[in-house]
Amino acid sequence: MHQPNQFDLFRTRRFLPLFITQFFGAFNDNLFKNALLVLITFHGLAAAGMDAQTLVNAAAGIFILPFFLFSTFAGQLAEKYDKAVLARAVKILEIIIMALAGIGFVWHIASLLMACLFLMGVHSALFGPLKYSILPQYLRDDELLGGNGMIEMGTFVAILLGQISGTLLIQHEHGEYLIVAACLGVALLGWLASRSMPAAPPTAPNLRLNWNIASETWHIIRHSCRNKAVFNSILGISWFWFFGAVYLTQLPDLAKSVLHGDPGVYTLLMTIFSVGVGAGSALCEKLSGRKVEVGLVPLGSLGLSLFGIDLYFALNSLPASTTVWTPLNFIAAAGHWRVMLDLLLMGVAGGLFIVPLYALVQTRTEKEFTSRAIAANNILNSLFMVVAAGMSIVLLGAGLTVPELLLTVTILNVLVAIYIYTLIPEFILRFLVWLLVNTLYRVREQDLHHIPDQGAALLVCNHVSYMDALVIAGSVRRPVRFVMDHRIYRLPVLHFIFRLAGAIPIAPEREDAGIKEDAFQQIAAALRAGELVCLFPEGHITRSGKLARFQPGTDRILRDTPVPVVPLALQGLWGSFFSRKDGSAMLKWPRRFRARIALRAGEALLATSADRLTLEKRIATLLAQA
Repeated sequence: MHQPNQFDLFRTRRFLPLFITQFFGAFNDNLFKNALLVLITFHGLAAAGMDAQTLVNAAAGIFILPFFLFSTFAGQLAEKYDKAVLARAVKILEIIIMALAGIGFVWHIASLLMACLFLMGVHSALFGPLKYSILPQYLRDDELLGGNGMIEMGTFVAILLGQISGTLLIQHEHGEYLIVAACLGVALLGWLASRSMPAAPPTAPNLRLNWNIASETWHIIRHSCRNKAVFNSILGISWFWFFGAVYLTQLPDLAKSVLHGDPGVYTLLMTIFSVGVGAGSALCEKLSGRKVEVGLVPLGSLGLSLFGIDLYFALNSLPASTTVWTPLNFIAAAGHWRVMLDLLLMGVAGGLFIVPLYALVQTRTEKEFTSRAIAANNILNSLFMVVAAGMSIVLLGAGLTVPELLLTVTILNVLVAIYIYTLIPEFILRFLVWLLVNTLYRVREQDLHHIPDQGAALLVCNHVSYMDALVIAGSVRRPVRFVMDHRIYRLPVLHFIFRLAGAIPIAPEREDAGIKEDAFQQIAAALRAGELVCLFPEGHITRSGKLARFQPGTDRILRDTPVPVVPLALQGLWGSFFSRKDGSAMLKWPRRFRARIALRAGEALLATSADRLTLEKRIATLLAQA
């Protein structure tokens, strides 16, 4: 039987036309840019009396400037109008820009080409918020991470192919005419693909457009700040582009001056890194089980740091050479394999880092604000890339070598990671949970869509082992606050983790009535704040493997804060190392490793019909299902 995966999206009209449209857009950006840079660098194209190096740096700034100027407007447009219609309009704009650029290429009009570069920046700024905010409208929740992975993979492959094509075509005897034909042809193909995109109705049709760039930028960034997880995800994405901008900008010099390679070696290194990002992006869905798993983010940042540090030592360990390496000779030299492997694995880590963050922004932002949140992301991305360029200039000017600059950024990555995970412990906690649960078990999740994406709900589940809460936490996309025994909550070391996770300690009234009352107050406060709270109504881990009688706590919780109740059933954990089968838990030799277990969810019940007896029967029914 065929297991669904992200590549199945290419068979659907919900995804394929969007993918092709964005692929050709990214390809054309880089086709045009690289052809222009080659003309400036090698063919003497000049403007305003600037030398080649100054003009190249000016070109980079000219392309980024529209992201500051038009991202907020683009976000508003994508909320107010049908995104598919907007995509077609943006593609028509691209055709017009490429037609103007054709005149500039044929007649070598530098000022016109620089104006077209600015307009291509406008094109990309308009398409960016649309590209990412349309995905939640086109894809199901279990497709969203895979769809983002495919978009990221396609973008990096398109960038790579565009750079190679632009460099090669413009150097042909009739290069200007070939570039004009290629740019116009690609723009036309993108427009044709956009015509097949399904309708994506506006999420805020009554939105009033704010033409004041400064005030609207401040508004959307301030609004994004209200949701800590979303804003820090945006900062994480922006940091990735800071990190990536430094590495990708220095790759040509690294290939030439440090590795003594010809231009083909630079292309080889770019290919290796881009393939790595594509592979990491595609791998996200496989590792996360088709759900948005922010636990992959620390894994990605760890990989970027480890392989970035190793790259520095790999570069320093290379023997001195006077040979100018070609790509084939470079690959044949065993001493270069470590460098290539580090770049590949850094790319993979980058994909694991960035894809879940994009998906988190899409799923945790209000539907009517998603496009503007992506616009805020694009503005900060651009700002971080500009700062990265400035920092590189300053540090290289201060005497740092290229490997030392890359090491500096890698060390900064470690510090940034620590800062982000201190601000939002959810990332690191979910990483630890994901690592532990996926090492010990193979979890089959069924009907978890009954758990609401937003708003309060009470989750109730049978209690089989000490791993139950971790399995639920690793399977449910949203953060869950667990009600747990106060003695376990206070265990040394673990107490710190439980507190970070927002666990709520509870005690029987005969042991400590104050702790019990405080627990009910915390549960009510969490539910009123729109959070998910999970309760094990049996009050203890089963000693027989059978469902025990439910305690009356659920009735009081629902009386105080009536919210939807989702029954859950864990299967397959009875008999595990963490259960009480054949004696105390965790005191016997493990019998199984990577065991198959299941977590099932039943339909949500209204608080008025979710008394403890009803919930007990519902969970018993779920447990009886094969």
